[in-house]
Amino acid sequence: MEHLWAPWRNLYVGHPQDASKGNVFAEIARSSEDEANYVLARGKTCFALLNLYPYNTAHLMVVPYRATGDLDELDDAELLELMTMLRQMKQAVTAAIHPHGFNVGINIGAAAGAGIAAHLHVHLVPRWRGDANFMTTTAETRVHPSDLASVYKLIREKLA
Repeated sequence: MEHLWAPWRNLYVGHPQDASKGNVFAEIARSSEDEANYVLARGKTCFALLNLYPYNTAHLMVVPYRATGDLDELDDAELLELMTMLRQMKQAVTAAIHPHGFNVGINIGAAAGAGIAAHLHVHLVPRWRGDANFMTTTAETRVHPSDLASVYKLIREKLA
């Protein structure tokens, strides 16, 4: 029998997030601890960061600084930077880890699957042929070949 070790998941599994604590994206936006929060880039209206609970290696998000749960509430400058930063992150991830493709998604509202419905964000999920295997479908387990800190450093190098 093989064992998969993912000790960083204990932070999530053992300590469920309390929605009443506030908006984690707003807290990270105000913080200057970019490396600790895995913030990859900052612009005037948006920032990009690694997802702490990734679907795949290098799963990241682009987040407007302004908290809104609705795409219609973003102004033109926010929309433009959101897409420009998404493209920049896609290019950096491609250069760093060479995925075969990407999923890009925005979940608007809790009913659509938004985990943080009050603060819109765009997911960028690198994909490889054959990356969805039996572990995901039968064991509800994802296998990540790299830790967040290593992935963070690889992408930051490509952004430099």
